[in-house]
Amino acid sequence: MTLSLRQLRYFVGAAETGQVSRAAVELNVSQSAVTGAIKQLELRLGTRLFDRHPNGVTLTFEGSRFLQHARNIIASVDEALRVPSVSTTKAQGPIRIGVTYTVAGYFMPQHQARFSRSYPAATIELREAPREAIEEELMDGRLDIAVLLTSNLENRMALDHETLIRSRRRLWLPIDHPMAGMPEIRLEHVAQEPYVMLTVDEAQQTAERYWEKTPFRPRTIFRTSSVEAVRSMVANGTGITILSDMVYRPWSLEGQRIETRNVYDLVPSMDLGLAWKRDAELSPAARAFHDFMCLTFNGGGPGLTH
Repeated sequence: MTLSLRQLRYFVGAAETGQVSRAAVELNVSQSAVTGAIKQLELRLGTRLFDRHPNGVTLTFEGSRFLQHARNIIASVDEALRVPSVSTTKAQGPIRIGVTYTVAGYFMPQHQARFSRSYPAATIELREAPREAIEEELMDGRLDIAVLLTSNLENRMALDHETLIRSRRRLWLPIDHPMAGMPEIRLEHVAQEPYVMLTVDEAQQTAERYWEKTPFRPRTIFRTSSVEAVRSMVANGTGITILSDMVYRPWSLEGQRIETRNVYDLVPSMDLGLAWKRDAELSPAARAFHDFMCLTFNGGGPGLTH
């Protein structure tokens, strides 16, 4: 039995949405098609990729490892099939790219490497900074383009943006936590447990916004800018948290397992993408980066006005 690109796309869709039914809707196929593709993948790989729950699916350890490979395969195929809008000979020179902390640590490195292989004459100059500083530098011309959390973008009048991925936020908890067996988890239940609050990249402000729409509040015992600190505290049972799939890893640095569960209440996704100054005349290299990223994630994305 051979692997197919269709199976990989259906698997990634289920992993990113956390529900086979929702993945089927977004992929415009039947739920049985997604279920069948995942079963075929599991049979071919000889391992279980998902844990099934009443309110969705979560990746197993093997599934988490395979997810990154699947994404890379899909991106590589899309890259091989693309017709570049900018010639590799014209796309040369520096590209000043702003990135936020989460982007720098959990997203950018592999895509920077792939772009550099495709456009060797273009040179990426990365600058890590808070979102507010990046927005200012885009508007005054010190940055050409940015990769950041578009869900946090403020100056939408002066900046254009394109969302590349929507990373679902889920509950993180230790493997033996009583909530792991609950058929339906709500913020009301989360509020009864000690909570570890991540603060980096405006994570706390985002959390406060969706908590404020409910009569409940998290029982925060610790605030930290370190994702690894959150991971370790959740894994050892100190507290629980709600964070995005993009920063999720199934193991802490100490080798303890972390589980995820869907939250029934409306918790917004963490949207990541590109931003640039509205009506900016981007250099050929910067346009190539924009088109490369949009094609990788969106099959092309909206074109820039050249």
